[in-house]
Amino acid sequence: MGDGSGVKPLRCGAVGVGRMGRHHARVYAQLDNVELVGVMDSDIERAQEHAQMHGCAAFGSEQELIDAGVDAVSIAVPTTYHLKCAEPFLRAGVACLIEKPLAHSGDEAQKLKAIAEEHGACLMVGHIERFNPITRAMQKATEATGERITPRFMEVHRVSPMTFRSIDIGVVMDMMIHDLDVVLMLMDGREPDEVQASGVAVVSEFEDLCNARLAWNLPEEDGGGQCVANITASRLALKTERVTRITGDNGYIKIDYGAKKGQMIRRTANELQMREVRDLIREGKDLTDMNWAELVNIEELVIDDAEPIVKEIEAFLDAVRSGEKPAIDAEAGFVNVRTAERIVEAIRESLGSSAVALP
Repeated sequence: MGDGSGVKPLRCGAVGVGRMGRHHARVYAQLDNVELVGVMDSDIERAQEHAQMHGCAAFGSEQELIDAGVDAVSIAVPTTYHLKCAEPFLRAGVACLIEKPLAHSGDEAQKLKAIAEEHGACLMVGHIERFNPITRAMQKATEATGERITPRFMEVHRVSPMTFRSIDIGVVMDMMIHDLDVVLMLMDGREPDEVQASGVAVVSEFEDLCNARLAWNLPEEDGGGQCVANITASRLALKTERVTRITGDNGYIKIDYGAKKGQMIRRTANELQMREVRDLIREGKDLTDMNWAELVNIEELVIDDAEPIVKEIEAFLDAVRSGEKPAIDAEAGFVNVRTAERIVEAIRESLGSSAVALP
């Protein structure tokens, strides 16, 4: 739809209107300066149902949607079909927002990156947690003060009961990939220098539970030494938990994705109290009656109620209009997939002859 601003609407499409793709179609249909040209799905009846819902056309192939004249599309099909579905659009110069992960393998992710670069097409990966209100609140809080917290230790838990969705891939590509994107973003997009992992396949043919330990050697400008991330993902839990804790030399952050809550403790804001406590310890004072919580200034992160997928698509369309690098570009998507592959390979090595299959 247009908003009367005189800006030419972007003509968009949704490829795959299943569990995630239907939301992409909905958002395109609602945004100003965007025209939802049509939806495409291998199930033509499902495509027609959503086309009727949004007053657009239904298509049965990528070429039909290209011929209809789209500027940008979302690709929300199973990961194994990402390369097949996205390639025709990228070769036609159509911008693509590809749902996470970018591809089924590092090789396919690299192919998509190369095709997009060759044809000058914008390619963004839909890692939705980047646009979760709590993640955006964390980024705003650190940007507002100019005090970047350089991670030294990150602890991540993403567990939930088995839903029997996405059991054609392991928990690393299904669930942990969300947290890998955020962790790698905090490490400036660098792959870890070391990867260790253990995993267990219980219900599916792939790992259903994984604990990974990632380590980076930090450059001198960040103080040298190491940063370690301990990431646990499970689809065998009895409850849902999505929590990340980030500890650095100059602060601590806790983000709870499910509750949309977060806290930050800055070292500079607490330095005076800590100095006094250290002096008392040196003097041999008995501090057992001291309330630690009263010594720490805790900042609650300010959370908005914006819908993550709306913010994600807006960021994508901003990149399409401006020609600037998207928030999560093909390189970031590739690094995420490569790191996930390394974790699954580390699981195989830890299990020996009983190794689970690679996704």
